[in-house]
Amino acid sequence: MLAKKRGNWTRVSSTHGQLIRTGHFNLPIGFVCLSQNCKKVPQVVSSYFASGSEQSQDKGEVRFPSAAPFDLPIGPYSKATLMKRYSAFAIAREAIRYHSGWERAWRAPEPKSKYDVIIIGAGGHGLATAYYLGKNFGITNVAIIEKGWLGGGNTGRNTTIIRSNYLQDPSAALYEKSRSLYETMSQDLNYNVMFSPRGVIMLAQTQHEVRGYQRTAHANALQGVPTEWISPQRVKELCPIINLEGPRYPVLGGLLQARGGTARHDAVAWGYARACSDMGMDVIQQCEVTGIRREGSKVVGVDTTKGAIDCDKLGIVVAGHSGDLAQMAGFRLPLESVALQALVSEPIKPVMDVVIMANTVHGYLSQSDKGEMVIGGGTDGYNNYTQRGSFHHVEETVRALNETFPMLSRLKMLRQWGGIVDVTGDRSPILSKTPVDGVFINCGWGTGGFKAIPGSGWAMAELMAKGSSPLTDAYGMERYIEGRFIDESVAAGVAH
Repeated sequence: MLAKKRGNWTRVSSTHGQLIRTGHFNLPIGFVCLSQNCKKVPQVVSSYFASGSEQSQDKGEVRFPSAAPFDLPIGPYSKATLMKRYSAFAIAREAIRYHSGWERAWRAPEPKSKYDVIIIGAGGHGLATAYYLGKNFGITNVAIIEKGWLGGGNTGRNTTIIRSNYLQDPSAALYEKSRSLYETMSQDLNYNVMFSPRGVIMLAQTQHEVRGYQRTAHANALQGVPTEWISPQRVKELCPIINLEGPRYPVLGGLLQARGGTARHDAVAWGYARACSDMGMDVIQQCEVTGIRREGSKVVGVDTTKGAIDCDKLGIVVAGHSGDLAQMAGFRLPLESVALQALVSEPIKPVMDVVIMANTVHGYLSQSDKGEMVIGGGTDGYNNYTQRGSFHHVEETVRALNETFPMLSRLKMLRQWGGIVDVTGDRSPILSKTPVDGVFINCGWGTGGFKAIPGSGWAMAELMAKGSSPLTDAYGMERYIEGRFIDESVAAGVAH
């Protein structure tokens, strides 16, 4: 950064498109005053111009008297117009003026001819990857391309469970990173994602599960993940509607993670999209990728329904369609795509404030803020790309849960749906470089992708920016050739 005195003004220039932050507002790099206590910090704040400032004829320059009584920290953010912060004061202000001042949560630009990074897939994982590229590494010349609408894939079709009590060390590290980021996500994004650490109980309904979950509790203790084995009576205290003496599968105990819980899936996608747009990234919807262009072994761009777009690096984050995109790039993936179905009941008064997972019968249950009982089950028994529910699967899931939660039998189903999940042989994800230089892949999350969104984005961003990440080292594609499986299919019962 270069600073030059020019009379009563100080010239500040930068090649990084940085922003100047004063006590209450942000300014683009230009003519500004530097107070004696000026220091560098990677932050931005709410508004764009300060009252009383003089804007130069040169684009992006703002002038202040050299005696300005405030500090000017500097952070690595783009020159994009910053969006207003959400707050109680903003709600009050807009109420006074009849809510006429709300702006779009994110921009809807046309694609540029070239970006430093293109992320295919504007779901939670893709948006989180873009966000942490900007926040952690200052890479903001990024496009997030989505063939449908933002968050319209698995991000908006899951049952929102968040937990990190996995058996294997790489899994626990990645999911615990993600869970910890959920704790502060609303503050980080200035967007309420409604994170609710209500607790997650994984029921043990066979002696095999008792031994397995006790083993997981010991492993979690070594990994620094707080979990505990609880008795059937404690399960009943936490969830009074449960029937401990099921005819086929009585409740023998449970593995409790008190800081697990749920979040609002749409809000996670919207919050990341708003933050990415705020940093100058382009979120491009209704833009399907039809081809991936290479020069030799190096990626150079993508062909889309909105034209050709060049890039230096490409991230493929498309869940159940990962195999299709990999084929476009010229390599294959060791996974299969299947549908995962879920449903919700009619809304009722609050009856449970924990998340219950009954893996023996392939069912899991929580209650939403609207009062609906959110119910999920296992994947379909055959490969498919459907996003609809089916009667036989709903019957199987609900019949099993009715034994453990008899009150469910009195409820009516409100709606059901399906999502396309990508499942690997060891039920663990792939976060990896690929045989094509500059192409990175994030896939294989199976039925547990939502809980991993922030951790996955953090790790994928580091992998794309630096070429490696401690969180992704164990998740490379080559592990299937080398036999280094991260087997969570037995440890988790099902890959939730």
